[in-house]
Amino acid sequence: MSALHRRTFLRGAGAAMSLPVLGAMRPAFGRSTFAEQPKRTVFINGGLGFHGPHFFPKNEGPDHDQTPYLKLIEQHKGQYTLFSGLSHKEQSGNNGHASELTWLTSAQRPGLAGFKNTVSLDQVMARYLGGTTRVPYLSLSNGGSVSLSWTANGVNVPSQGSPARVFQELFVDGSPQEVKDQVRDLSRGKSILDAVSGDAERLNRRIGPRDRAKLDEYFTAIRDLEVQIGQSEGWATKPKPKLDRPPIQDVDDRADITGKQRLMYELISLAFETDSTRVVTFSLGSMNAAPSNIPGVDTDWHNLSHHGKDEEKIEELRLIEEAEIKEFNEFLTRLSGASEADGSVLDGTAIMFGSNLGNASAHDWRNLPILIAGGGFKHQGYVAHDPKDNTPLANLFVTLEQRMGIETDSFGHSEAAGVRGLEL
Repeated sequence: MSALHRRTFLRGAGAAMSLPVLGAMRPAFGRSTFAEQPKRTVFINGGLGFHGPHFFPKNEGPDHDQTPYLKLIEQHKGQYTLFSGLSHKEQSGNNGHASELTWLTSAQRPGLAGFKNTVSLDQVMARYLGGTTRVPYLSLSNGGSVSLSWTANGVNVPSQGSPARVFQELFVDGSPQEVKDQVRDLSRGKSILDAVSGDAERLNRRIGPRDRAKLDEYFTAIRDLEVQIGQSEGWATKPKPKLDRPPIQDVDDRADITGKQRLMYELISLAFETDSTRVVTFSLGSMNAAPSNIPGVDTDWHNLSHHGKDEEKIEELRLIEEAEIKEFNEFLTRLSGASEADGSVLDGTAIMFGSNLGNASAHDWRNLPILIAGGGFKHQGYVAHDPKDNTPLANLFVTLEQRMGIETDSFGHSEAAGVRGLEL
């Protein structure tokens, strides 16, 4: 039997829809693409920003000068590209941190009257991948931060802040009775959705255009749930990966920000190494308190982010952000040291690390620090876009979509299918 071409389309009624990668698209003979490296993406956002002068070099290119923050990931030179001059347009919202809501959506005027968010990039990827992995995506956060994930209807996807619970979900099998109960509950949920969907379809024929639009949102939510339930049913009875390590335990001290980040990075690494998921968002957190585990920091973190160019505050802030980037460096090191297929896990994983604020002290959402690591890109070290006329960050999102296999030339408020400095 011959294999389907990977660009096979479903066609009908004048429309064409591309298929995701299917088993039938793999060669019947010769080297199987099943052994090829999975493509993954993780989005990591620091809602309180990163101090630009400590991050951005003065000169572009792979041989850029070292800054205090980039020096901490120097061992991964050649595996990352740092961008400046990127942003989403019209991000002034109902408060100075509202742009965190739209970091992965590019929707405009966050939180203001009439605002409705749009789908986040991670959810587009997760829907495309379908039931490829046990969990279609992970939405993770440390305390004091919002989830970065949004459904097609603009509804915020709850994030998980407990590494221990996520570890349990991914790697600890339930008892036979618990598995049986889970399958029963999934089947029950599916039957309820079938009944509700039928009633909604009948109602749709009796209402006006405005109500039909609202009902269409409801249909979309039902379809998403149906897909999720169908995927979960398939995985419910399959044994989970076995790890040669004890379960992860949560950090009790809520002010131990780097301890929490370290656990989340380990969890993401384990999820990727076992192919338990291929899409992750991680909000690094924030708080109105001083971190408990960083010597030299006595002022609360949020206050420090609004330093007003006070050198003493900037120095304390630097200690916090350097501690965060050190944890990020360990994450890169772990992924680059884990082998699979013809490369490392980092080679198969595109990482977007940065912030929704370019200057957190002024709540400025322009000139964002955006670092892309891994993913098989031709990394260029440092690429500076126009600091006054920023390039849409959503342009970069298109490249990340295409890398995952999604055939598209746009995302949100993108104006081009890619950005200067990011090529595969």
